[in-house]
Amino acid sequence: MMHMHGVRAQELTSRSVGVALDRLVAVPVDVGKSAAMAMVVDFTGRRLAAPFEFALDRVGVERFVTRVEGALSGDVALVRVGVEACGHYHRPLVACGVLPGDWQVVELNPAWVSAQRRVNGTGRTKTDPIDLTAVADLLLAGRGYEVAVGDEPLVELGAWVAHRRRRVEVRSGLKNQLTGQLDRCFPGLGACLSSVLGTKVGRLVAVEFSDPDRLARMGVARFRSFAARRDVRVNVAMAERLVAAARQALPTAEAAVARHVLAADLWLLAGLDGQVAAAEERIAALVPATRYAVLTSGPGWGPVRAAGYAAGVGDPARWPSHRQVYRAAGLNPAQYESAGRRRDSGISREGSVPLRRAILDLGVGLWHQDAAARGYAVSLRQRGKPGAVIACALGRRANKIAFAMVRDQTLYDPACWTSQE
Repeated sequence: MMHMHGVRAQELTSRSVGVALDRLVAVPVDVGKSAAMAMVVDFTGRRLAAPFEFALDRVGVERFVTRVEGALSGDVALVRVGVEACGHYHRPLVACGVLPGDWQVVELNPAWVSAQRRVNGTGRTKTDPIDLTAVADLLLAGRGYEVAVGDEPLVELGAWVAHRRRRVEVRSGLKNQLTGQLDRCFPGLGACLSSVLGTKVGRLVAVEFSDPDRLARMGVARFRSFAARRDVRVNVAMAERLVAAARQALPTAEAAVARHVLAADLWLLAGLDGQVAAAEERIAALVPATRYAVLTSGPGWGPVRAAGYAAGVGDPARWPSHRQVYRAAGLNPAQYESAGRRRDSGISREGSVPLRRAILDLGVGLWHQDAAARGYAVSLRQRGKPGAVIACALGRRANKIAFAMVRDQTLYDPACWTSQE
């Protein structure tokens, strides 16, 4: 049997130890958007029920259970159901109480199923029966993680993190579009500010002075007074640069239309800002109720960064060590060696994108706030390492620290993490 990872993975096969293979039954399931396909085999490989399709609703699942139970003999010791993780489509089937409580429900990584298809010689052919065969082989080999109901705060936290991430991505795209509209309304504004929409002054100018003629007529003193009444402090030098840019701005043919579009997009941006703020408020309330609350004691790790890591890792009991978490993020080098001469390597980028982003984000927090991490980054830079490699190294360091803190439920202690990697 293949080597299993993690405490839960090691417990997966405990119910089948010492039991005759013909008394162990595997039920591979290939999930689609609204329907799924399954078959029933015993651990000798004998097929007990040919592949059949069922709907992913209450009636369909009841028929699925009836079909499986009808294929079982009276002395069956274990029914192991294997479901390939398929986005969010598989979640209703593996939810608590949907399948009989004495069945063992196992979740399988899609990458494993894909690799097993290649092992079976069908890597370039993907059909439901072929996928079922691959899932069945994995179940017979003892692969997968038994599905367990996570604590409610962690489940809700993952949903809020995903919601915030989607809103931030939309907001970033909208800001890029807004920058283009501002260039049409107020040419030269971007040269005065490092970030137009990322500063209070820039936001004020975008909202109130998309027509540069208005700012030019107002002048420096009146502009500073106008900004002060709206809780925006503008120093004299900044005000002079903005007013000078307004007076030098060239009119564009589409300026009037651009200002109309800009106003609509600013209204949309305000709505996205509100949704992101609401998500962050809920995240801050949920993090203390999870095992990941200890991460907020780390350098530069607020509730949002801690929640991102929590959503990416999930139940920490799934992972035997930080190495498997880092590997699942796709940050380990993909290496090819042949005949002792050819050596190709590079970051694989095959893995969980949310987890990869969370680990790299923790590394950014370390770089900003932790002296030891900054020293480590400087040493890498002096050795000629490029920025991407340094970012991955800091992410690896951050993941190692974060995983240990969550596993042991200990607060951050700088004395434990001062050594160079």
